[in-house]
Amino acid sequence: MQEIFRKNILKHLQDDQYTPVKLARLARELGVDDEDYAQFKAAFDELRSAGHVIIGQRNLIDLQPMSSQVVGTFRANPKGFGFIVPLEPNAHGDLFIAPDQVGDAMTGDIVVAKVVKKGKRLGQMRVSGQIIAVQERAQHQFVGTLVRQEGHWLVQPDGSAFIEPISVEDVTAKNARANDKVVVEILTYPNERYLARGVIVEVLGRAGRYDTEIRSVIHQYHLAEAFDQDCIDQARAAAEQFDPAQGPEREDISDQVTVTIDPADARDFDDAISLERDKNGHWILGVHIADVSHFIASDSPLDVEAQGRGNSVYLPGRTIPMLPEILSNGICSLQPGQKRFAKSAYISYNDQGKVLSTRFANSIICSTQRLTYLQANAILHGHTKDFPPEVIQLVKQMESLSRIIEQRRVAQGMLHLDMPETDLVMDEAGRVVDAHPADDSYPHTMIEMFMVEANVAVATLLDRRNLPFLRRIHPDPSPMSMKHLARLLKTFGIALPRSADRHTIQDLLKSVAGTDMALGINIAVLRSLEKAVYAPLHIGHYALASTHYCHFTSPIRRYADLTVHRMLQYVLDKRLDQAQQSAAALDLGAMGRHISFTERCAEDAERELKTVLILQMLSEHVGDELECVVTGLTGFGAFVQCRKYGIEGLIRTADLGADQWKFNERTQCIVGERSGVCLRLGQGLHVRIISVNVPARQLNLAPCEALVQEKSRTRPKPKRKPGKGKGHTRKRRSGKKRR
Repeated sequence: MQEIFRKNILKHLQDDQYTPVKLARLARELGVDDEDYAQFKAAFDELRSAGHVIIGQRNLIDLQPMSSQVVGTFRANPKGFGFIVPLEPNAHGDLFIAPDQVGDAMTGDIVVAKVVKKGKRLGQMRVSGQIIAVQERAQHQFVGTLVRQEGHWLVQPDGSAFIEPISVEDVTAKNARANDKVVVEILTYPNERYLARGVIVEVLGRAGRYDTEIRSVIHQYHLAEAFDQDCIDQARAAAEQFDPAQGPEREDISDQVTVTIDPADARDFDDAISLERDKNGHWILGVHIADVSHFIASDSPLDVEAQGRGNSVYLPGRTIPMLPEILSNGICSLQPGQKRFAKSAYISYNDQGKVLSTRFANSIICSTQRLTYLQANAILHGHTKDFPPEVIQLVKQMESLSRIIEQRRVAQGMLHLDMPETDLVMDEAGRVVDAHPADDSYPHTMIEMFMVEANVAVATLLDRRNLPFLRRIHPDPSPMSMKHLARLLKTFGIALPRSADRHTIQDLLKSVAGTDMALGINIAVLRSLEKAVYAPLHIGHYALASTHYCHFTSPIRRYADLTVHRMLQYVLDKRLDQAQQSAAALDLGAMGRHISFTERCAEDAERELKTVLILQMLSEHVGDELECVVTGLTGFGAFVQCRKYGIEGLIRTADLGADQWKFNERTQCIVGERSGVCLRLGQGLHVRIISVNVPARQLNLAPCEALVQEKSRTRPKPKRKPGKGKGHTRKRRSGKKRR
């Protein structure tokens, strides 16, 4: 809990709206209960001892003032300037770096900057920074497209982490050609006058091809691909030795009706469901999870590899598994008609969905039927041809119980954000040719409810045994986050009560469902919440309204689940002392941080590749029209999300219409100074595609009809003088466009 308090204190003090207050007032602003005040005070004392916070005049609490030097992470802007995010929080916040003070720093680098005071404005000291040293480079290699311009070879890096082209020589050493996607290693870093210089170390293929873009994303996000021989040998040995008839003593439920329900393209089936009534008429839900821990011993080569990978990665058209396919798609997968080892959670419910009891066992199951979500939905709608009667009955019973559980969980405060997802339609070459909304039929909710119930049941059991384990935690939103959300909702004409809780947010989301503002408000609520992560901290899961929660249901694709299976096995074996010793030998905090990081990498890689493939398609449709909704506003334009493709684009203020447009941060809108026309979050817009820059991941749009029509000609702008420069490896002066 103290770790959460430390994080919340620093976040609160860094907010632009924070005014120094005394400790008791700070506790109230952060919503600290009386029973938690001692831990809050201890967290504050730790921050003060470390020099992160100070008690100033009149006992008012603030962050340390900015010193003469700052060490932090540099973030570059395409316009040449950048910001340093300090490693140690201070009262000033991020430090602005002008274009001519960037030196050779690049996005992600840990840098040292000299702080330069610029005088006071409106009573506050203005400061900027000058980077004087790079302590640690974030990257030495980049992926980009090789181009030939005026006799010079350049690599244009993908994405926005490194914006400037990289000058390369001797491209023939790797037989690289123009328009190849390549990996380039930096030899000298960029400065104010010269581009970076590098050498090509690998050619990935022709830019734009599906296989090439896959390899590019894998390299960018450092995703592991092939397994080493020790892992392959271990997986093969496990497969060869697997014999359900000769396995350890287990409950044999292979004659019970069970089904798996997964996406149509799934190959690793790690959860199956059974459902029946007991003699008292109570529901008995069986959630049967592939017993991966039986095949992978702790600290074995496969265990070490799985922990390093953290999770499987699901890219459009390709999966990078956490475990070799001989396990993930073979003996661990709950394939229909095949006996498999499982860990089973049995949960008993009354007709109101209240949990009456739980039981856990090692089992042998044999899935009766493998269903896709679409097939399960067809059964629910009466399309039952070609399905066995017992499967039809089971699916319909699953729906009945799921709706009861869902009703109970919603009453407890479970949140459901409506964030539409998009499925890509790809041709045989891997090119995206279309997209459509992802299936969100009720069987998705059925499986989600049952998985959540099993995860809660296992976490509750381990908590009752006082065992340390890796939880899935989702902290409560900070009071300051709720204030920001209330301020934003006010621009929609919606008032959020001061003491907003889960039920208030539920009512909010329900009230806007189906409206143009729904997407914008769902995004705003999402941004106000913390991100769920893996950690041993016992703080519950806010969005699920669960006190006890972990991940147990997907050990084929998530390492966290595998660790929970091992702790459950200790309980089943009644070896609680060994469970404590095993947990003590693990650094669960570090493990949680690592697999939370690999999870983010997997999500980012999937999003990156999806964006690339959609942009490649849209690059052939410049001038086409799209239906979008405004999801973000800045001083230079509006970000809008395409309803069909789910991709975000930018409308620059210059393209909004004949007016002077200003961003009003307080009201969160862009306003035309002469016309008074206002562009707000959640507003629907009919736009057309102006241009597409695939390497930079940019989609540039403009309204089909300008928000303000030009009534008279404005005075002509003065002509620009042509720029000057010497060669492609030399930069123009700061503030001007670089080659």
